[in-house]
Amino acid sequence: MLSNHFQNGMETARFVWSRLPHSEEGELEGAGLLSSESNKNCAESLDYEVLENYAYREEQAQRGKLFVGYNVGVKWFFALLIGIGTGLAAVFINISVENFAGWKFALTFNIIQKSYLAGFLIYILINLALVFSSVYIITQFAPAAAGSGIPEIKGYLNGIDIPGILLFRTLIGKIFGSIGSVGGGLALGKEGPLVHTGACIASLLGQGGSTKYHLSSRWLQGFKSDRDRRDLVTCGCAAGVAAAFRAPVGGVLFALEEVTSWWRSQLMWRVFFTSAIVAVVVRAAMGWCKSGNCGHFGSGGFIIWDISDGQEDYSFEELLPMAVIGVIGGLLGALFNQLTIYVTRWRRNYLHKKGSRVKIYEACLISVITSVISFGLPLLRKCSPCPDSDPDSEIECPRAPGMYGNYVNFYCSKDKEYNDLATIFFNTQDDAIRNLFSAKTIHEFSTQSLLTFLVMFYTLAVVTFGTAVPAGQFVPGIMIGSTYGRLVGIFTVNHYKKLNIEEGTYALLGAASFLGGSMRMTVSLCVIMVEITNNLKLLPLIMLVLLISKAVGDAFNEGLYEEQARLRGIPLLESRPKYEMRKMTAREACGNQKVLSLPRVVKVADVVSILRCNKHNGFPVIDHTRNGEPLVIGIMLRSHLLVLLQSKIDFQHSPLPCDPKGGSRAIRFTIFSAN
Repeated sequence: MLSNHFQNGMETARFVWSRLPHSEEGELEGAGLLSSESNKNCAESLDYEVLENYAYREEQAQRGKLFVGYNVGVKWFFALLIGIGTGLAAVFINISVENFAGWKFALTFNIIQKSYLAGFLIYILINLALVFSSVYIITQFAPAAAGSGIPEIKGYLNGIDIPGILLFRTLIGKIFGSIGSVGGGLALGKEGPLVHTGACIASLLGQGGSTKYHLSSRWLQGFKSDRDRRDLVTCGCAAGVAAAFRAPVGGVLFALEEVTSWWRSQLMWRVFFTSAIVAVVVRAAMGWCKSGNCGHFGSGGFIIWDISDGQEDYSFEELLPMAVIGVIGGLLGALFNQLTIYVTRWRRNYLHKKGSRVKIYEACLISVITSVISFGLPLLRKCSPCPDSDPDSEIECPRAPGMYGNYVNFYCSKDKEYNDLATIFFNTQDDAIRNLFSAKTIHEFSTQSLLTFLVMFYTLAVVTFGTAVPAGQFVPGIMIGSTYGRLVGIFTVNHYKKLNIEEGTYALLGAASFLGGSMRMTVSLCVIMVEITNNLKLLPLIMLVLLISKAVGDAFNEGLYEEQARLRGIPLLESRPKYEMRKMTAREACGNQKVLSLPRVVKVADVVSILRCNKHNGFPVIDHTRNGEPLVIGIMLRSHLLVLLQSKIDFQHSPLPCDPKGGSRAIRFTIFSAN
């Protein structure tokens, strides 16, 4: 069937165009099928809408109930595979990062027992090697794997064709690049890249794998149309969040609220099923790792930030400092977005124009600076005496660096002392957050240490954002927010003198407020924060700070992903037009340009010439009435034209679309013309 060929339109388009006379890859870019630096602002759309032409209707009429049932079953099977694949990828990344980081801290701690200078050099070299491996993979193998990937996936699900973001090499670069960048101690996270990873897995499954690397399967090739792949990628995005935070419901809401522009009840069921499968896979991996099968440090990445034993109630007087946390989160989140815009523009205009070698130098320099700060600043901080031991508490004081716990002993002269700045700086980000969230640890961190960490880590997060490595902003945002949240908690404890106030509770609210002020998500973030902390009692407070932080942030700029999509030249189409556009007509949007159309019968040479000379993805087909008035009788996609050229299909008679009263349905072409 001809419509079966149309399902593979873009793949066939590339094949046919490469075989047209005098065609080169540069001409392919000129035709709008590939993006280039000179045409990066010229975006093409995906074909999400089904064109109900004659061939499509003919094929649909021949399909029976058995085929419909088979099609539905395959979609659910793909959802199962996406959940399993994303869960396994998350397990692999978590185990690798935790083992690399664990051995790094353990080796450094053993060396500094003899020489702090030698330990310092080893610490820098290990981080530098991990970051170099990440940036080298990205710059030389998979450039599209840099960053979080969420703005690109959001653009794809909005209908924008962004080349390279869902390829097999992008998936490989995302996985191994995340291991190097996160394991190397940079101020970034692996949660955003996991969303991109899930989307790549979903897209590759939908097209049957990768033909370039001979990893394809005809049995899996069932969803090559843009519409079906869109649904699969939506499942992959939800699976990525569910795997990153062990938050299956949060993953569904993230896909609904943040990334997808097309939603329906049938898709929600499959997305929910995919997230549930991810939760099962990650849970099974946790049990497997507890038996010692994941290395000496391979279980830390799966520990939830459980604060269920923290503050159980709150008083009316605490609402004011909690509202202050929301305001601070909105201000710092909006400032973070604006600073990243400036840094990204500077990189694009001055630094990254100099080639991939400069990108490698930049990432390595940031790695060295981060290592010097995280190792050197705790050395300048005086150690504090351990608190009196509590027989009901399982927290030990002190602990060795990298041993997953509070009260880290780092450069302390006495046995019963700990370094509070090293507890959050000289540690993995997951463990640092766990320490900041921890209950029953009042006055563990001093005000000076928290302020020092807040300023330095905030600066590092801004500078690191946009480097040529896979980078997420969830975990850095949680660390920044939990730091100033704990600061507000210290002042609240000292002011109200109440025994039931926990600084860790305020750290959680601070984390939620910064994410809300930067990313501008509310419902999904609220559920994710509840799921990762296992504390439903704090739900009203999380809702309060999220609403306040989002309102404050919206007064200054847009969310992080919207701003970054604009910088990348991704024209996101909003669900509603802006107020200034509501009274505009198509004639005004066209300006002085004339619409390029096709007659009902056209020569092959004319079709090839039209395809070569413009970048349009679709062409209106024009016929004329007996009076010579132009009529729009349909639209022809570029990919469909190329399929017809490949198949050597000549003129086929098909009647004009008719209205119920008979006769042709006339659409005046003049309303689309600029003249």
